[in-house]
Amino acid sequence: MSAHAEHPGLAVQRWTRTSIASTLGVGALIGLLALVPVALSASVTDRLTTLYVYVILAAMWNALAGYAGLVSVGQQAFFGLGGYFAIKLSTNGVGVYPSLVLAGLLAGAISIPISPFMLRLRGGEFAIGMWVVAEVCHLYVNGDRSLVAGATGTSFTGLNAYNTTDRRDYNYWLTLTIAVLLLGALFALLRSRLGAALQAIRDDEDAARSVGVRALWAKGVVFVLAAVGCGAAGALWLASFPTFQPASNFGVQWTAYMIFMALVGGLGTFEGPIIGAIVFFVIQDQWGDQGVWYLVGLGGAAILFALLVPRGVWGTVEERFGIRLLPVGYWLRKVTAHGRPGTEPA
Repeated sequence: MSAHAEHPGLAVQRWTRTSIASTLGVGALIGLLALVPVALSASVTDRLTTLYVYVILAAMWNALAGYAGLVSVGQQAFFGLGGYFAIKLSTNGVGVYPSLVLAGLLAGAISIPISPFMLRLRGGEFAIGMWVVAEVCHLYVNGDRSLVAGATGTSFTGLNAYNTTDRRDYNYWLTLTIAVLLLGALFALLRSRLGAALQAIRDDEDAARSVGVRALWAKGVVFVLAAVGCGAAGALWLASFPTFQPASNFGVQWTAYMIFMALVGGLGTFEGPIIGAIVFFVIQDQWGDQGVWYLVGLGGAAILFALLVPRGVWGTVEERFGIRLLPVGYWLRKVTAHGRPGTEPA
């Protein structure tokens, strides 16, 4: 039976003309972004490469917390492991750029045996448990004296095989490609039955289980995907900033950045983390050299957004104007007298 017959005056929608046009526009934008190294300056290329890493981190944390209800304060574990594995693979004869790709996959592989234990925890227990995992990973890597000289760290020397221009361009294209693949995979996942299951788990895990949702499996899929994404981000960060220091790469500030970007952009929206990453990038680019005052300003900005825009930038736009550019769910809309969807959300 159609949605119109079951609910007179309402229609269930996912795609609109706006969302179809915006999806096509995203494809065109990706094509244009691929031309940045040959069309724009080296500075722009470097800055966009950094922005793409932030987008990956924001999207992965949002996938965990915004769609699966898994609030982690330990995603720096996989970010640090991504950088570590990239150096480890490179020093053992694997090519530099294959190492960067494989590092993210290895970080995801590490998350698989961890997930059955961590995903049985809920709420604050899960958050603290992930922080403990991050500290254990930090201690393990810090103890690898053959590769990492303790707090001094090490460098990704394999990059020296490339000149500055080639390295910048290759880093840019690889980071853009991985960002597109990860966001595309996340988009497909959230639009699937598994995505609906994740949101049911987020809203009420016990109720979701009662109607047959395999909660541990569903959470495990997004947990591993987020680990792969954060690991890839850690490896890609090392490609642009090739000094690896465990205290920095496993620092909790990375998860703090992820939380800031997801909350500012709009937790539980697909577009929100991208907007949040842009906001964070601008703040860091303009005031990142202010030392402790930068951190104070970042915290103040987070408080202001929480008070004034509690649903984040994009969450507020969706709520007020009913605009959905990249829809991952369904929603009800009012239907006109002619049986066509109206313009206001129901």
